[in-house]
Amino acid sequence: MAKQKYYVVWAGKQPGIYKTWAECQAQVNQFPQAKFKSYESLAEAEKAYQGGAKSYWGQVQSKGSGVPKTSKASASIPMDQIDYDSISVDVGTRGNPGPVEYKGVDTQTGEVLFAVGPIRKGTNNLGEFLAIVHALAYLKQHNSTKTIYSDSANALKWLKQKKVSTTLARDESTQEIWTLIDRAEQWLQQNSYKNKVLKWETKSWGEIKADYGRK
Repeated sequence: MAKQKYYVVWAGKQPGIYKTWAECQAQVNQFPQAKFKSYESLAEAEKAYQGGAKSYWGQVQSKGSGVPKTSKASASIPMDQIDYDSISVDVGTRGNPGPVEYKGVDTQTGEVLFAVGPIRKGTNNLGEFLAIVHALAYLKQHNSTKTIYSDSANALKWLKQKKVSTTLARDESTQEIWTLIDRAEQWLQQNSYKNKVLKWETKSWGEIKADYGRK
């Protein structure tokens, strides 16, 4: 069962604390300079909401102290750096490995542009890789140079290498996803693209717009 998360919206259509990503997303989509962040417990969320965005935006907890402190590595990245004229991709899994599905959405509106799955058995990172390549192929078909966002560092690394690196065995249960991976790697070898493929900065911006809400 997915662990309950709580979403604090400091700046949105209706600021407050929300129990699901869908509720949070409804408040921040198309809201200029939206500020929101997820927390593991209601107590943390309530404290952050009362403290205001200035106290918690882009900060991390100091181990053992319970007092937020600024970290250079996790310094907040302003929301105005998001290119909303883009596609965001994400994966939904039931176990890792397990059934995998992925989708691509319009970052500005949340409109689903494509969705695949569930694929019988795979991993989160393999699904992320497939989603990125699917988005590249989709945009190439539409003669678009839009940016693509993914929150998977591994998938972005594999994209540059044009090849995945995984311990998932090739067997009857994984045949479906390996067929798709082979096809995606072949597409990368045979096609070029001008699109930027960037990391979605979850710590600063909240969950990616294509999130399945299963974390």
